[in-house]
Amino acid sequence: MEALEPIPENELLTRALQGDENAFRVLYERFKQGIFRYGFYMTNSQTAAEEVTQETFITLIEKGSTFNPAQADLGAFIFGLARNIVRRVSRRERLYHSLLNDEPVDEQQDDAASAPESMTLDLIRDQRAASLRAAIAELPEQYRQAVVLCDLFELSYAEAAARLECPVGTVRSRLHRGHALLAQKLKLVGDAEATIRRAGAEGCLT
Repeated sequence: MEALEPIPENELLTRALQGDENAFRVLYERFKQGIFRYGFYMTNSQTAAEEVTQETFITLIEKGSTFNPAQADLGAFIFGLARNIVRRVSRRERLYHSLLNDEPVDEQQDDAASAPESMTLDLIRDQRAASLRAAIAELPEQYRQAVVLCDLFELSYAEAAARLECPVGTVRSRLHRGHALLAQKLKLVGDAEATIRRAGAEGCLT
């Protein structure tokens, strides 16, 4: 079997579109984790992130022939597909959760009172991370995109701007506004960016 890993991504896509399952598998393995993480951060739902990942690669096969390497790299093209799918899934998720507003409140806090100290600390950290993920997922899309790409994926302003197809100054502005909104939502004292990065470094957000 031919070793496909050294083959350029554009060539892998061409082969995948021609029916080469091994080429498609290499592309999938190369991009799936990033797409899943992006979907998860944008929706705050593992189920939704799995759907985004699956739909992204289905769409890649359906629309991959429209990819123009002169306009963007393949990673940016795949991200664009994922971004559109996230929008659709997010709208559906918001509608779904709006129907569950009358569900009973989670009983985790009651369980914390009788849990061992180490378990209680883990639970507190999990709840804090969940609150942060939920707050990010509730941001308006343009600010959420900037926070996810710059803070959680640690892309540069230029890289984020390329992914979002907007000027670098727009990314800076959206990120600043996103941090301000997060600080309001979480009543954070201090820098929202540092809080997000620290949570990511501790593994709290995944």
